[in-house]
Formats: sequence, structure tokens, C-alpha cells
Amino acid sequence: MSGHSQFKNIMHRKGAQDAERARTFAKLAREITVAAKSGLPNPDMNPRLRSAIAAARAQNMPKDNIERAIKKASGADADNYEEVRYEGYGPGGVAIIIEALTDNRNRTAPVVRSIFSKHGGALGETNSVAFNFEKVGLVEYPFAVASAEAMFEAALEAGASDVESDEESGHFITCAPDDLAAVRDALEAKFKEPVAARFDWKPLNTVPLDKDGAEKLMTILEAFNEDDDIQRVFDNSSIPDDVMKQIEG
Repeated sequence: MSGHSQFKNIMHRKGAQDAERARTFAKLAREITVAAKSGLPNPDMNPRLRSAIAAARAQNMPKDNIERAIKKASGADADNYEEVRYEGYGPGGVAIIIEALTDNRNRTAPVVRSIFSKHGGALGETNSVAFNFEKVGLVEYPFAVASAEAMFEAALEAGASDVESDEESGHFITCAPDDLAAVRDALEAKFKEPVAARFDWKPLNTVPLDKDGAEKLMTILEAFNEDDDIQRVFDNSSIPDDVMKQIEG
């Protein structure tokens, strides 16, 4: 994760914008379908679905796409997606956690293993790197909804454990996993719907990378995110601002 914010993965996107947009929408639609299928198709009665829809709206996903994804959950031909977590080490010994939604483990697992191997990493067993992270509840808001001080006070009052605010990235409110629903509801009542409310993996320790290591990491993260089955990728890298400037410049 980036040195700018531990909750924003580093992506070095080279593909066409329309292809990236289509891939993002496909992943959001899959999450909406799974969320709708796991509970009631009404977001007011299904917190996971409400969060999935909020994430889709934050990416400007068309309303028709959202409604179609919800309807797909109740269709006779609805795919049965399974939530799977993969863990391994990437370039420079960076720990990587991958969350996927797949209808075929026999397709997804070899792809994940191949990406790790091709880019100088190694796929590990379950819990082989999870000890480097803490699972937390995360609520995300744009910075414009409140000042850092106002968000900090509201978040702590709601039961959150920590808040990170950045004018460019936004507000990132963390809490214990069991408190996510209560914290989200309290903040939603005050600041309206968040951009995201989900479980995240927060690094307990980080691995510093130089320019070469950072570029290799970005390449493997990009490869993971290009796969349709992979929803989110977490890592515990630490890339100094001066290294990021070298890469971007």
C-alpha cells in the first residue's frame, strides 16, 4: 500500500481507460450480485448490498448496470460465486493478500499462482502472510464532507478506533470488524452515504522498497487487478515519496 495512505493500493495503470472502466464495472457488478444473493435484494435491509451500491456509485457506474446486477442475483441462471482468499509474497518480500469472487476455483487458483511466479513472487498457504495484517472495518468518505477535526470527533463518537484524513485521498475511518455496521450507520446519519464500508486488511508492519522494487510491485499488482475474478489486492509495502516521484516523473 502506498506511503500516502495505507488504505489505497498502488496502481500503475497503463491500459486504455475504457477497458479499465469496463473491468471496474464488471467487478462492482459481481460484488453487487453476490451481496444481493447473500441477503435481501433491498439495500435498506442488506448492509453489504448497500455498501456495494455505494462503491458502484462512487465509480459513476450507471444506474441500469446496478439494477441489472441486483436482478441477476434472483435469476435462474445466476452464477454461484465463492469468496476466496489467496496469500503470498511478491517482489522484495512484500506480503500480498488477494480477495476473489470466483465461480471456478480450478480456474482462478492457477492464474493467481502463475502471476506470483511470473513476477518474482510465490503463492503461499492460507494464513501464510495474514499475520502481517490486521483485519479491520473501514468506512471511507470524500474529504469535502467534513474537516479532519470534525470527522475525527464524529468517528470516535461512533465507536471507531482511528481516522486518517488526507485532502487528496479522503477520510479513512477504521474500527473493529464487529463494529463496522454501527460505525457506518452512525456516520451515515451525520454525513450521508459513505463511498465505501467494508472489511480491509491493515498492515501491521511494512516493507520499504526502492525504485526497482516499487516498479516490480506495481507490475504484479496491475497483473492481479486485470484478472476478472480478483476483487481487491492488499500489500504491506512502503514506498517513500521521493521514490514515487522518480517513478511518476
